[in-house]
Amino acid sequence: MTEPRPVPLAMIRLPRSRAVLACLTAVLAGGCASPGGCGGRFGRAPVYDLLVRGGSVVDGTGSPWFRGDVLVCGDRIAAVGEFPDARARDTLDATGMVVAPGFIDMLGQSEYTLLRDGRAVSKVTQGITSEITGEVTSVVPVNENTLRGLNPADRERTRWTDLDGYFRELERSGTAINVGTFVAVGSLREYVMGGAARAPTPAELTRMKGLVSDAMKQGAMGVSAALIYPPASSASREELTALAGVAATYGGGYATHLRSEGDHLLESVDEAISIGERSGAWVQVHHLKAAGNRNWGKVGEALARIERARGRRVDVEADQYPYTASSTGLATVLPDWVNAGGTDSLLARLERPAVRDTLRAYLRARWADWHAGADSTGPGSIRIAGVQDPMLEEYVGRRLSDVARERGVDAEDLLLNLVRQDEGRTSATFFSMSEAGVDEVMRRPWVSVGVDAGATVPRPGSPFRPHPRTFGTFPRILCHYVRERRVLSLEEAVRKFTALPAGRVGLDGRGVLKAGLYADLVVFDPATVCDHATFQEPMQLSTGMRHVVVNGVPVLRNGVLSGALPGRGLRRGRS
Repeated sequence: MTEPRPVPLAMIRLPRSRAVLACLTAVLAGGCASPGGCGGRFGRAPVYDLLVRGGSVVDGTGSPWFRGDVLVCGDRIAAVGEFPDARARDTLDATGMVVAPGFIDMLGQSEYTLLRDGRAVSKVTQGITSEITGEVTSVVPVNENTLRGLNPADRERTRWTDLDGYFRELERSGTAINVGTFVAVGSLREYVMGGAARAPTPAELTRMKGLVSDAMKQGAMGVSAALIYPPASSASREELTALAGVAATYGGGYATHLRSEGDHLLESVDEAISIGERSGAWVQVHHLKAAGNRNWGKVGEALARIERARGRRVDVEADQYPYTASSTGLATVLPDWVNAGGTDSLLARLERPAVRDTLRAYLRARWADWHAGADSTGPGSIRIAGVQDPMLEEYVGRRLSDVARERGVDAEDLLLNLVRQDEGRTSATFFSMSEAGVDEVMRRPWVSVGVDAGATVPRPGSPFRPHPRTFGTFPRILCHYVRERRVLSLEEAVRKFTALPAGRVGLDGRGVLKAGLYADLVVFDPATVCDHATFQEPMQLSTGMRHVVVNGVPVLRNGVLSGALPGRGLRRGRS
């Protein structure tokens, strides 16, 4: 493997284009939609809607940077080059800054949070202009079964019945970023089977396939399956292949949270590859990693298996976040059969002494390896991140082992009590990955980036401690993995943030700075951009993003939110 280029040394100057020709290019591409467009009258030079002046352009293709300006008409890029005489209604100064395409979050969770607060503060301040969601559950299909898991306010917000309806509601309420979605197997099973932990009947599978077809016709990216969470965890390889096959007929893919990221990582990678190979769908492995230090050595083999599959033309890619800890519900530590059937079934089982005895033994056996130093997934590596019951707030931010020691109880009993008292809603952070593994995954050119969190705002005084990836993912890569450690070149990092994910999910008009494409742009300071969120103080905004533009409209100007909400729904092949 070749070493990444130093940050950045080369410079290419593009030939100077005439502004009039640039405008004509944009018109032919469907741009210049704003009042007055960019047309000049009676031979006068055109007036553009936006000029990003004097930056170091990193265009998303992986090519070396060059000095240049970006001209915008309406929601489209009119031209990229050097235009010293160009005039515009609005100008953003990019002197000393990098100008790049807007970043695309391949694993977002903002489908409802944007309806509550469309500003997307934690995303925009990272340079994110688009996100792809729908990993565990999705906004479609919708019926009483799928609505049960929502809080009352979100149930009330759900006025749509199909994907077009969701996008209309999103754009009506206003969003600072663009949003596309997969259709989740978990939601399909809830809709058709009520979350039952069994195989679907032939009639049920046919119905689910029809729902996938409906969503794909309206622009869904494909089918997703988070295979550690019920009810998707009950889906067999054959069921997943059948559903992915429907998505494939529309050019869609199969995205997956692997069935195991620990002891059975390699088997789970093989399953994902098999589903892609048999269905014809492209495959996206979410947050690829090896959890538990006895599994750290499997990262290389997991990557090798994916690359062998790619060598035989199975279209497999992955994404990651740049941290050595994950975050999810505390109840996921328990075996699948305990969580099957949803929260009510989980809580009922935890009331039965025989079940609790079985679970104590299960946890002791699982944690014996941790106590022996053979596995890093144990009570000392689990930190409580958030609770719903106010009586439990004192435990937030603390390790499970420390709380158990303080209370004089076994860690197994503490975990079971927390899950039961908090009705399965406790979230936790799991410190289980290696930095070397993060680096190894990041160096692969087919790995993009996903935050794996919804858009939110800092809440001073809140006891909730989300994963720092919520606020810091993209700037962390630019700061620590590009500028400080040089794991990636700047151009390669930007490509992973932009053109790679755009091409993956079929956003043909986004991901590259090129005339005629949508004007999603970021302007950042390469010398200072950095994350500040930590596991102890995660609600810290990243810094270094100077300007962020979505569909031609600045949503961040000089580091300050503008309040504009120009985001749109993203449809595969039509965005």
